[in-house]
Amino acid sequence: MPPSPCLRRVRAVLIPLAATFAVTFAAPALAQADRCPKLVAEAPARVLPAAFRPSPQPLESALRQNLFRIAAGAPDEVTLNYIGHSTFLIETAGGVTVATDYNDYVRADVVPRVATMNRAHSTHFSLNPDPGIEHVLKGWGDTPGQPARYDLDVGDLWIGNLPTNTRDWEGGTVRNGNSIFVFRAADLCIAHLGHLHHTLTEDDIAALGRIDVVLAPVDGSYTLDVDGLIEVLKALESPLVIPMHYFNPSTLDAFLNRLGGRDFVIERQAGSSLVVSRASLPRKPTVVVLPPR
Repeated sequence: MPPSPCLRRVRAVLIPLAATFAVTFAAPALAQADRCPKLVAEAPARVLPAAFRPSPQPLESALRQNLFRIAAGAPDEVTLNYIGHSTFLIETAGGVTVATDYNDYVRADVVPRVATMNRAHSTHFSLNPDPGIEHVLKGWGDTPGQPARYDLDVGDLWIGNLPTNTRDWEGGTVRNGNSIFVFRAADLCIAHLGHLHHTLTEDDIAALGRIDVVLAPVDGSYTLDVDGLIEVLKALESPLVIPMHYFNPSTLDAFLNRLGGRDFVIERQAGSSLVVSRASLPRKPTVVVLPPR
């Protein structure tokens, strides 16, 4: 039975109206996907058992997000140098240098302007950092169990963090013992997962925002297990992943074999440095293996 004239008039009004509402409400989500938010750490500390990989659950209070201020005419490249273990030397076009998981055993040849550290093992922090370092950022709070919070601009680089928990040697939970540090330069967001011991919640993923490059621990035992890490990487949907924190080729290969195939492209570089720009990011998620220096 054909629709009545009244029904046809209602459809003529409602269908375009529905389309208008779809565009109106979808636009913020699409715009949000193009953002690289700062992490403004104002949420209360949360308890997340580090010995297990829980299903995603909302935080009591999500991290507040702000847009990063992009300087006009900023250079568009960042250089990543894999020093070894969990240490990268990140160099911005403006000359800012950052050493991740700065420690007394694996160090770059230069004194960085910024050093980030995590507390899981002595190969991830130093009690006596070089006095020439301008900013030493600990991934844990000064008070046990309290999170570290950073929102720092250094030259053409911005640094923020997302606190996570770690395990102790007895299998218990150390609250806020690790930080995922996020570095923003040249319209790129680079996340160093640190000594990550558990998967991330939906709110964690939302707070991190658009992550272009992930520096990921792939040992599968001391940090997050391989299945958990793959879950994190797929949730982040980053176009570029660089493995770190592996102890031998077989450990690295075990991770690559699980991750390869249709989901990720695997590439191995001969050198330990990689120059990255937004224009050079791969269209398909790619793992680039850099040999340590």
